[in-house]
Amino acid sequence: MNILRTSKLISSNQQLIIDSVKSFCKNELTPIVRKNYRNEYFNKEIYKEFGKVGILGSTIQGYGCLGESYKTYGLIAKEIEKVDSGFRSMVSVQSSLVMYPIYKFANESIKENYLHDLASGEKVGAFGLTEPVAGSDTTRLSTVAVEKGDHYLLNGTKTWITNSPIADIFVVWAKLQDGTLGGFVLDRKMGNIITPIIEGKMSLRTSITGMIFMDDVKVPKENRLNVSGFKGPFTCLNSARLGIAFGVLGASEFCLEKIIDYSKDRILFDQKLAEKQLFQYKLAHMVAEHNLALLGCLHLAEHTSENEMYPEAISLLKMNSCSKALTIARECRDILGGNGITEEYDIFRHMCNLETVKTYEGTHDIHSLIIGNYITNMKAF
Repeated sequence: MNILRTSKLISSNQQLIIDSVKSFCKNELTPIVRKNYRNEYFNKEIYKEFGKVGILGSTIQGYGCLGESYKTYGLIAKEIEKVDSGFRSMVSVQSSLVMYPIYKFANESIKENYLHDLASGEKVGAFGLTEPVAGSDTTRLSTVAVEKGDHYLLNGTKTWITNSPIADIFVVWAKLQDGTLGGFVLDRKMGNIITPIIEGKMSLRTSITGMIFMDDVKVPKENRLNVSGFKGPFTCLNSARLGIAFGVLGASEFCLEKIIDYSKDRILFDQKLAEKQLFQYKLAHMVAEHNLALLGCLHLAEHTSENEMYPEAISLLKMNSCSKALTIARECRDILGGNGITEEYDIFRHMCNLETVKTYEGTHDIHSLIIGNYITNMKAF
């Protein structure tokens, strides 16, 4: 299925890491994914397992992290999402949205206090940006941070926050008194933080999602991140979005491999399904889209580093990969007929997950507008 020989763009060291992640996924994640998804079950201890294999904060230098490239980070995300998008979301949030802003914008004492435990999975983090009335329209954020001597008081509500019900650490974005946006590292031990779970999700059921209610949370000044404005959260989101662009291709790869195996055994009108022209036509087009999307991700990741990101290119890849992966999952589900909706074949689960991944961390339409702005140099939102 690797028609464009993308494996030749992966170094031997990267392949060793990927092989280790594959083994971890096979032994630790695959055996539990169906039951966890079915029961909407989450066990915080899984983060310690992520920590043991070294996949949390993999692009960070020091603090117990691998210090690998963004290409490696993307390939790790792809292998994890090949099992389930919820598992990959856990890794993305911890790595790109919690550890990365602490590493890039926090002072050294905060880094030392938290990064080691986050890398090992001893502590779990959450990222608080989205609010009940502020999703894509971030100008409507209403969480506030008021300076009070040697600390800030934070008040506000965040919603649709991965990990919030079980998080120890929170990276929260709030408006300052001058109207600019600031980032803060909160510890649950500070008190006055309530994090109810959002139940009844029909997608991403292996990960846990909730809200953050903050009522006069006293945050020391040293816990404020050294960044102002939307540069802070968007820098984190760009890192995460690149991982998503890779990750969803793990889900589509799973779906393709599943129907290829199925087609070689399924007899239809005295022929194997794999021998049918219509099947091969559909398969060829799906594999082409998958290969091209992966090639784009590998190319951009090769030129991406902590100090060199290309937001419009990352938006293009996030938009493209999510759209193509979801289309592939839907087509594979259809090819399987009735089998496509059963737990046994897993494709319906991937399809439901991808419906959400296409939406979060910038909807398909928002990324289209980011690209349009880059092309025309005119903002449409």
